[in-house]
Amino acid sequence: MQLLTIGINHHTAPVALRERVAFPLEEIKPALAALRSLWLGRPALGAPEAAILSTCNRTELYCATDDRAPREIAIEWLSHYHGMDAADLAPHVYALPQSEAVRHAFRVASGLDSMVLGETQILGQMKHAVRAASEAGALGTYLNQLFQRTFSVAKEVRGTTAVGAQSVSMAAAAVRLAQRIFDKISNQRVLFIGAGEMIELCATHFAAQEPRELVIANRTVERGAKLAERFRGRAMALAELPTRMHEFDVIVSCTASTLPIIGLGAVERAVKARRRRPIFMIDLAVPRDIESEVAELQDVFLYTVDDLGAIVRAGNASRQAAVAQAEAIIETRVQHFMQWLDARSAVPVIRHMHMQADALRRAELERAQKMLARGDDPAAVLEALSQSLTNKLIHGPTHALNRASSEDRAALVELLGGVYRHAKPSDR
Repeated sequence: MQLLTIGINHHTAPVALRERVAFPLEEIKPALAALRSLWLGRPALGAPEAAILSTCNRTELYCATDDRAPREIAIEWLSHYHGMDAADLAPHVYALPQSEAVRHAFRVASGLDSMVLGETQILGQMKHAVRAASEAGALGTYLNQLFQRTFSVAKEVRGTTAVGAQSVSMAAAAVRLAQRIFDKISNQRVLFIGAGEMIELCATHFAAQEPRELVIANRTVERGAKLAERFRGRAMALAELPTRMHEFDVIVSCTASTLPIIGLGAVERAVKARRRRPIFMIDLAVPRDIESEVAELQDVFLYTVDDLGAIVRAGNASRQAAVAQAEAIIETRVQHFMQWLDARSAVPVIRHMHMQADALRRAELERAQKMLARGDDPAAVLEALSQSLTNKLIHGPTHALNRASSEDRAALVELLGGVYRHAKPSDR
C-alpha cells in the first residue's frame, strides 16, 4: 500500500492558482467519489483511501492506494476536475510518498507548515476534512490510522513546545497594515464581509482598536447580527454592499463564495463617492472575494492573504528553538508510524500462512477422524496426526533451504533459527 500526499500551498503557488483548485466544503464528498471512480476504472486496482484538505493556503489530497503511479493520476484528476491544463498545474504540485507524506501531515496539523507559525485553525480544518472523507466512505485502515496519529502528534507538539506562543496572526497582521494607512483605527469605519471564523478573529482584533463604527455584512443577516452584537457593532445585508461601500474606510472580506463578490466597477464608484479618500481592503478568501484589478485603482490599498503572510513570517524567527523541538517530536512519531506501516505490509503474508496452516490442520484432522471411525488405536492415530502435521509444516522451510544458493542459505538459516528458537512448546 502506497501513502501519498499531493497538493499545492502558499510555498509553491500564488493565491491566483490556489483559488482555482480550491474545494468548497460541499464539493468535497462528490469530488472524492469522482476520484475513487477514476481509480476503479483502472485494471486490477481497488478504490483508494482518500481525503481532501482545502483551505485558503493549501489544497491537498491524502491517499493510500496500490497504484504504482498515483501522482500522475492525481494531478490528471485534479486538473480535469477544475477545468485546468495539467501542464499549468504540475510545476506547482508537490508529491510526498510514504514517510514524507506522514511527516507532512504531522507538520501541517502542528502548525509548522502554516503561513502563521503555530496557528491552531488548520487542525480544526483537517478534522473537518477527515470527517467529510469518512462520511463519503473514502477512509480505511491506513488513512484512519494516519490521521488519528496526526491529531495525537499535534496535541503533543502544542502541549510541550512554545511553537504557537506570541504568534502574529493574520488578523493581527491586518490591523498592522491598516495602521500604516490610517493613523488611528478609532477614527475609521470598518466593514467585515462574512461571518465565519476568520472574520470573527479579525473583528476581535479591530474591535480592540475601538473603531468609529463596526459593521458585519452577511448573506444571512441574523447570523451577521449575532456576531456584530459581540463587538457592539451593527449588521447589514450583503445585498446593500454596492450602495453603501463608500461609507467604509476599512473593508475585510472572507466568504465561501466561488466567485468575486466585489467587482472593479463597484469599487470605482465607491472611490468616486468618497472624493478620493483612501479605502483599505483585505481579501482573506480563497477563491478571492475581490477582483484583482481593484488593486490597480488609485486610493485603494488591496491586500490578499499572501500579502499578509509576509508580515506574519517576519515574526516567526524568534520561535525557531521551539520549532526545532517540535520537529524532533515529529521525527520520532514518523518513525513509529512507519514501523506500524511496515508491520501492516506483512499482514497479507501472515493471513496466507494462517489459511495454509488451517487447511493442513483440517485435512489431517479429517484423516484422523476416519482412522478412529474404522477402529484404529487412538494413540496410534494421535501419533500419526502429530507426525504428519510436523512434516507438512516444516516442508516449506526445508524445501527453501535445499533449493537456496549458498549466500541465501546462510541468511535463511539465521532467520529460521530465530523463528524456531522462539517457538517454545506450550505448558498447557
